[in-house]
Amino acid sequence: MRFNTRLLHGDAQTNPYGATLPPIVQSSAFAHESAEQLEKIFENKAPGFAYSRIGNPTVAAFEKRMSVLEGGIDAIACASGMAAVSMALLAFLRSGDEIIAGSGLFGGTLDLLGNFAAFGIKTTFLESVTAEAVHSAVTPNTRVIFAEYIGNPKLDVTNIRAVAQAADAHGIALVVDSTTATPALIRPLEEGAHVVVHSSSKYINGGGSGISGVIIPGARVPATPALEAFQKYGKFAYVQRIRQDIWRNFGPCLAPENAYLNCLGLETLGLRMERLCANAAELAAYLEQQGLEVRYPAIGAILTVRAGTKARAFALINALRYAKIASNIGDVRTLVIHPSSTIYLHSSEAQKRAAGVYDDLIRVSVGIEDIADLKEDWRRAIDAT
Repeated sequence: MRFNTRLLHGDAQTNPYGATLPPIVQSSAFAHESAEQLEKIFENKAPGFAYSRIGNPTVAAFEKRMSVLEGGIDAIACASGMAAVSMALLAFLRSGDEIIAGSGLFGGTLDLLGNFAAFGIKTTFLESVTAEAVHSAVTPNTRVIFAEYIGNPKLDVTNIRAVAQAADAHGIALVVDSTTATPALIRPLEEGAHVVVHSSSKYINGGGSGISGVIIPGARVPATPALEAFQKYGKFAYVQRIRQDIWRNFGPCLAPENAYLNCLGLETLGLRMERLCANAAELAAYLEQQGLEVRYPAIGAILTVRAGTKARAFALINALRYAKIASNIGDVRTLVIHPSSTIYLHSSEAQKRAAGVYDDLIRVSVGIEDIADLKEDWRRAIDAT
C-alpha cells in the first residue's frame, strides 16, 4: 500500500459492529471468566486486557496503526510526548550511563536531560548530531544517541542514515524524535534508526485536541546493561523493558479518548502534510521577499522569523489576525510563539544560542489556511510594525 491508503487500511483490524474507527473503550478494568485466565494475562501467557494503565483496546488500536506506519515491531503509547521521550531513553539507561544529544533540542527535552543528571545519567551535547561528532563523543559508558530529525526550533536536519551507521559501529542505540516530520515525510527506522518517538499531540493528532506521545522500536535495538534481564525476549527485549517495567511502573498511560482522537487524525495525515508543507514553503519565500530573515529547511511545516528586536517580534505576533499565539505545533491552524520567553524560559543563554533561540525569534507552525490569506496577514503585520 502507498502512504494514504495505508493510513486507512494498513492495520487490517476488524472492529465491532463494522465500525470504521476503533470504539472508545472508556473502562479502567476488564473482567474475566476465571482467576486462572486473569493470571495468564498478567503472566503474559495469554492475550487480553486487565487494567487500562497497562493495556486498553482503543490505545492498542492507535499503537498498531503507528507501528504499521513507521515499520516498527510494536508501539507504546504514552500520556504525552515528553513521557514518550522519557520512557524511550530510560529503557536503555541506568545510573552511570551516558547520552549523546544535539544541543538544539526542544526546550522541554533539554530540561528533561537536566533532570536525568540528578540520577547519575550524563548527557554530552553536540553542536549538531553528525556521524563525525558522534565518533568523537562516544565513551565506554555511552548507551544512546538522541536526535530530532528536524530540530525545533533550530530547524537543522539530521542525516539519520549516517548517524545510524556511526551508532551501529559503536553498538549503541539511535533514538530519533520525528515529531516535526511524521511518517508522511520520513520513516527513521527505514534509514537505520533503532527507535522513533513522536509527540503525537502535534501532527499525528492534527487538530490540537489531545496530548499524547508514542514510541516505535525497530527489530534491531542494541542491547545495553539496562536491557540484560529482558534479552530472553529476543528482538522484543526493548519493548518488554518498557511495557513490563518502566512504563508499567511509572504509569504514563494514554487515555482511550485521546487514542481515538489520534486514530481519527491519522486518517488525514498525508493530505494535511501535503498542504502544510506547501504553505510553509510558499510563506517562507514570501516573507524573505518582504525583507525578513527567515529559516526554513525545505521540509516540514515550521519556519522561524527574526524580527530584529524582541519588541518588534512581540509586535508582529500581536498584529497577526489568523495566527493563534499558542505553545504548540502541528495544528491545522497557523500558530506562532516567541520561544525565548516561553518554551526556553528555563534555559540558560548558552543553551538558547545552541538551540538557535534568540530574543527576536518567532516560531511559526504553518496551518492549512489559504496561502493568500496568510500572506496578506503577514503583509498587514509587517506594515503595522
